[in-house]
Amino acid sequence: MPMSAEALRAHLVEAFPDAEIEIIDLAGDGDHYRARIVSAAFAGAPRVKQHQMVYAALKGRMGGELHALALETSAPTGG
Repeated sequence: MPMSAEALRAHLVEAFPDAEIEIIDLAGDGDHYRARIVSAAFAGAPRVKQHQMVYAALKGRMGGELHALALETSAPTGG
């Protein structure tokens, strides 16, 4: 069963409560999303580590309920 955008957002908010999160359903099927996540949790972490943090937040649902997730992650910029 596909994962709803709301369920995806809930997992991300739980892991990154300070985050600015934007989710786009790329195919309209609940299986292919693009997520833009800006969180202080990513500060100083290389992009690969940031993406690993997101996958960990999804608690094994990647590849099951969620087929594809294009990620754009970053730490907030000052200002």
